[in-house]
Amino acid sequence: MFATVPDPIPARMKGLNRAEICDVNFSEFVKAWNGASDCKPAPGEAILEGSALDARGFRELFESQLVSRHLDLMARVLRVQNKVFYTIGSSGHEGNAMVARATRHTDPAFLHYRSGGFMAERFRKLPGADGKPRDPVMDSALSFAACKDDPASGGRHKVWGSKPLWVLPQTSTIASHLPKALGTALAIEQARRIGHASPIPEDSISICSFGDASSNHASAQTAFNAAAYIAYQKLPAPVLFVCEDNGIGISVKTPDDWIAQNFSMRRGLDYFQADGLDLADGYGRVRKAVEHCRMTRRPTFLHLRTTRIMGHAGTDFEIEWRNIDELCRVEASDPLLRSAMIALESGLMSKDEILALYEATRARCFAAAEDADRRPKLERLADVIAPLAPYTPDKVQAEATRAASPEARIKAFGSEDKLPEKLPPRHLAIQINQALHDLFAKYPETLLFGEDVAQKGGVYTVTKGLHKAFGNRRVFNTLLDETMILGMAQGFANLGMLPIPEIQYLAYLHNAIDQIRGEAASLQFFSNDQFRNPMVVRIAGLGYQRGFGGHFHNDNSITALRDIPGLVVGCASRGDDAAMMLRTLAALGKVDGRVSVFLEPIALYMTKDLYEPGDGQWLTEYPAPDQALVLGEERVYNPDASDCVIFSFGNGMPMSLRAARAIEDKHGWKVRVVDLRWLVPLNEKAIAKHARECARILVVDEGRHSAGIGEGVITAITEAGLGGKPGRRVVGVDTYTPLAGAAFLVIPKDEDIVAAADVLAAGKPAAY
Repeated sequence: MFATVPDPIPARMKGLNRAEICDVNFSEFVKAWNGASDCKPAPGEAILEGSALDARGFRELFESQLVSRHLDLMARVLRVQNKVFYTIGSSGHEGNAMVARATRHTDPAFLHYRSGGFMAERFRKLPGADGKPRDPVMDSALSFAACKDDPASGGRHKVWGSKPLWVLPQTSTIASHLPKALGTALAIEQARRIGHASPIPEDSISICSFGDASSNHASAQTAFNAAAYIAYQKLPAPVLFVCEDNGIGISVKTPDDWIAQNFSMRRGLDYFQADGLDLADGYGRVRKAVEHCRMTRRPTFLHLRTTRIMGHAGTDFEIEWRNIDELCRVEASDPLLRSAMIALESGLMSKDEILALYEATRARCFAAAEDADRRPKLERLADVIAPLAPYTPDKVQAEATRAASPEARIKAFGSEDKLPEKLPPRHLAIQINQALHDLFAKYPETLLFGEDVAQKGGVYTVTKGLHKAFGNRRVFNTLLDETMILGMAQGFANLGMLPIPEIQYLAYLHNAIDQIRGEAASLQFFSNDQFRNPMVVRIAGLGYQRGFGGHFHNDNSITALRDIPGLVVGCASRGDDAAMMLRTLAALGKVDGRVSVFLEPIALYMTKDLYEPGDGQWLTEYPAPDQALVLGEERVYNPDASDCVIFSFGNGMPMSLRAARAIEDKHGWKVRVVDLRWLVPLNEKAIAKHARECARILVVDEGRHSAGIGEGVITAITEAGLGGKPGRRVVGVDTYTPLAGAAFLVIPKDEDIVAAADVLAAGKPAAY
């Protein structure tokens, strides 16, 4: 059991902060120990009788604990000198080093921010070039100091991450990493099913650690539910959920036994409990949990007892809100005190040896920090954003225009006569479907999944036939859970597959958008482009569905997507553009690791006619498989016209073309119409070019007045010095979309565009 520190606090310790007290406690505890041991265990012998941990393993785990602790102490000291920029520490959680020891460095790990012990121990798994263990101290110091040489993020954030150690970087995760950790576990099994060459062994497991407070988060609960759902169907999902239970979330206490009560009896999650404060007692149970997960391939929940000392972070002065007696009790449970006692009781180390190791580790951490402080920092904007959105145009275009082999295409479509380029013009939904068949023929590692996409072929039959052609291993249905759909996509992409998840409606994306914003799109940035999770997220959306819908099925809010750094968003209004855009988006993923969204206008899926019923002018031929769009490339109708230009996208395109004809008849203007096609990033140079070449400007945007694509178009025009030109914006109203015919009172119509031209013809000033 634990020895207690003197209470009340000695006079010489009053006035010290809690980090200093914990530091002094360790030395005082070791010095005050008065036991004796007549034997010293051999390296391969149990450290204590009955323990599954041998003396060599204990010594190494103890060293990892000390590294973690002194990194915390160093950060607290040097933060006030502005040499370190992160003080959320691992103190009290050092027992997670046992999880690192019991697993492999090829088991992908998604870590809680209190994972210093885990990282220090995992570094032992992969020797450096000189054959000696790699150095976690210097790598961590570089990260704490935000140095360009930081091997994890290149100085962009303090993250626990390592490419060679398969630790995918997380920032201040509050459970948002659990869905992609489960997704990665599923990907391990999926790679084997489809014959994909995985970068890690087939029997790997996915590790995910989090705190007791985070376990209550919706993103955590969706991962637990999905894992149990999968296990219920007797499907493999080798994920090890590690709940590091310290009993408190910042200042909110977790009720006693809440984690055990909540998870020990949950079907589908195999529950294990271990004492993370006691290496000798805890290691055997940790190892059993790991072995169980690896052997059974079942979701496994490891409840690891920890504590939290020194507060949530350096800015958390617990003494201001926590009783001093309670603080002393927490500090008395410091796992380093128990580890020191084990070292002494077993006879493995003497007091002098422990204190010498403690101070040598301190010196090592401070020396590394001082070295890191002298290293270069990120000082140029170009260096900061370099890994955010890599783009190699020539390579992307070459990949996008590379067709699948003739044999693969014939097999995908059924016969040479059924190749889509040999068929008559078709509408948008069919051409998307044909393009997806082509991508599946081209990329054997492509997966398509979502709600109703398999046998049914999607709500609008856009994925019809893919399940039959490529089987349940590559085209499959999921739970009705958008967060988990996007988490799965990240998992598959982590292991080199090309996922094409479908979100059934744009409105449903908002339930799960952090999986793109906070997780998928940030990975390249925070890993300095060492990790990539390319994907093409298909989303049916926008307005103008007749006889159906209301807000959730006529949602035109894409502003949230515009605020995601590095994301690409394409929106095709016609079938040939859709096919060529999908090829480009897939190539962006394959070549540059990009995350993209393909926005599909539902109301245009089946549209055949443009001007008159039966004219068939919105049908298109299927483009040859060696044709693709260039990122940002616009489509221009009547490019020589210069009296007026209309900028639009999606549903706005057929409306704008009809309105352009009416405007020409009414005012005699020659009207140019520009389909932006690429909504994120906007091609500002192209927008400025067309605005400059035309006398008047109309921007047609079905989004809401205060939040749409039109704002970006107008900004591009204004910043090009063209804001004084006559112009108007035709845009939706700031309201949710109502049901039935009332919807068309709040979104733009053909006549609204013509009315805006009438205002310009009357000579009124620009009014965007």
